[in-house]
Amino acid sequence: MKVYQRGDTFIAPKGSFFDGNVRIEGNFIVPAETHFWGRLEVAGRLELGPYSTIGGGVTCSSAVIGKGVKIKGALEVLEDVTVCDDARIRSIHAGGNITLRPGIVVGTVQSDETIFVYGKIKSGTLTGRNVKVVGNH
Repeated sequence: MKVYQRGDTFIAPKGSFFDGNVRIEGNFIVPAETHFWGRLEVAGRLELGPYSTIGGGVTCSSAVIGKGVKIKGALEVLEDVTVCDDARIRSIHAGGNITLRPGIVVGTVQSDETIFVYGKIKSGTLTGRNVKVVGNH
């Protein structure tokens, strides 16, 4: 599948399917409903569009994970990560802050900084320097 490049940012075409593992040397913007059958490695920032799926794990420097995304493996982030509503992720480990929005289903969540939980989520163990729960809808 072809990926478009603008400077150090790469953009996947809408509705793309990627067979096997994908490595991007820069930032990666992924539109809604894009599917990866293997692992995804991004050297920079990852913006993963709503309702996308990843068959393996994800590594990146920072990330915004869209609404309804499914990641079957671990999400490993060097800095901060925001996970939007109704995402499903096996586990999350981040060097920075983790923000979790309502409706998320996740296994173990581990942060070297603060975990912010907004609303009701289903999770395994939450381990961080601080864990802050804001709101309980």
